[in-house]
Amino acid sequence: MSSSDTIRCLVCGDVKGQFSALFKRVNSLQKKGGKFEVLMCVGDFFGSDSAAWEDYTSGRLKVPISTLILGPNQKEHVQYYKSQDGQEMCENVTYLGRRGRYTGSSGLQIAYLSGIETQQQTQDAWQFTKDDILALTGPVVSDKNYRGIDILLTSQWPQSVQKYATPPQLPLQMEATCSSLMVGEVARLLQPRYHFSGLNGGFYERQPYRNHQILAESSTHVTRFIGLAAVGNLNKDKFLYAFSIKPLSYLGSEELGKQPLDATESPYTPLSTPGSSQDNLNQGTQFFYDMHGGDTAKAGKRPGESDDYVNRKRRQVQPSGPCWFCLGSSEVEKHLVVSVGTQTYLALAKGGLVEDHVLILPIEHVQSYVTSPSEVQQEIISYKTCLKKYFKSRNKEVVFYERNYRTQHLQIQVVPVPQDVAMNLKDIFLDFSEDISIGLHEIPTHSDLSQIVPAGAPYFYAELPCGAKLLHRISSKFPLQFAREVLSQPRVLDLPGRVDWKNCTTTKEEATLMATTFKEAFQRYDFSL
Repeated sequence: MSSSDTIRCLVCGDVKGQFSALFKRVNSLQKKGGKFEVLMCVGDFFGSDSAAWEDYTSGRLKVPISTLILGPNQKEHVQYYKSQDGQEMCENVTYLGRRGRYTGSSGLQIAYLSGIETQQQTQDAWQFTKDDILALTGPVVSDKNYRGIDILLTSQWPQSVQKYATPPQLPLQMEATCSSLMVGEVARLLQPRYHFSGLNGGFYERQPYRNHQILAESSTHVTRFIGLAAVGNLNKDKFLYAFSIKPLSYLGSEELGKQPLDATESPYTPLSTPGSSQDNLNQGTQFFYDMHGGDTAKAGKRPGESDDYVNRKRRQVQPSGPCWFCLGSSEVEKHLVVSVGTQTYLALAKGGLVEDHVLILPIEHVQSYVTSPSEVQQEIISYKTCLKKYFKSRNKEVVFYERNYRTQHLQIQVVPVPQDVAMNLKDIFLDFSEDISIGLHEIPTHSDLSQIVPAGAPYFYAELPCGAKLLHRISSKFPLQFAREVLSQPRVLDLPGRVDWKNCTTTKEEATLMATTFKEAFQRYDFSL
């Protein structure tokens, strides 16, 4: 194979013993579009009745393509596998084994993990344990020159793979009932370019996700996860996936690191310390024995609260005195409140740039968006969606920004701007930041701030009408009115006298009237009602 060649591959979901239907479809594809190099199968290869398999083992029927399969996922299928370490099942069908890495003659690198997760110390032939995960990922953790792998095959889905994806929910018939935290850890550490899984009853192709941390690590390749349906499924969901791939070993860093516009953050949370030795990794895997919950009452968890909510709430730095923005505080100016959700509320900004300048605020004390629980973040997103629709109806666009610097309570500033200036705002922000020597960086559209900025680190972050996201990691002094200075320029709002909020005085009666007017107009867009 030359360095310019690509390999044409097919991947199939659960075959469930429907060999004739699968190979008929493969023959049809090859007749129409040309030969494929390999077929890989995930999920259940055998079914409740696999009598037709004897036609292939006896040679009466021929498998039309070199086929790689995974091991059993249930007790009833163990009978078809004579060895757990891999074997030739019949001509053109190879069982890869329990777990490992396979490199084809073309240079294509494939990692594989058979079976389903068990929390037990011992395992049956259709299961895998933490020891299998350690054996598969251990060499990678200690290899500083590791670049990733072309393809990862697992029967089980990785848990939470849909996190950060759009939409974030799976189809109703596919609630990832057969998913595994261990598989997610394998995907996180092996960094495959493609990851295929089965067993979950439908087709799902996730947006690609990054395998590097923005602004902290050099760009590397993305991972594409594809969950495949079963052959002959009643919903007619896709069970066969065709793609072409150039092996990673033939790619330079620049070509490998190209980022699709729709790439998101990685959905997986590290379950062990990256870069640890094999011994440390083994010692650090207590998570394998407590991944599926425990006595949450002992942790002070209330009904309806997620573990993320409880853990992040504990980590919040509490104010030294009364907080102006905690809704239960006596310091809150409640006449400015215009909407109250479950986790957050909306209030007119005191000293706002314009009359309809509002704030999105957590009801309880939260320092920043980065440290806020997922429930708070989701409700902030809901308010943003409603506010965009509201201002759109008034022929305005909206700027959202947060300054986590010399503040105690998370404040998402919401400033509407005229539509005719909205599309120029990115250049205006970047020009102004350059003029005052502030490094303002544009980050990818589908990036997640919580994955880029460490908890506790100060930052400025803005979301603009054009979809751009701008971030500055504050390391020294930062102008407190930075965003107001930008937006008050003649090219935007032309309000130089309102840069400092303290100069924007209104009486309580005037502010109450403004809040009431906004509340009445916003009601039809308010998700909390």
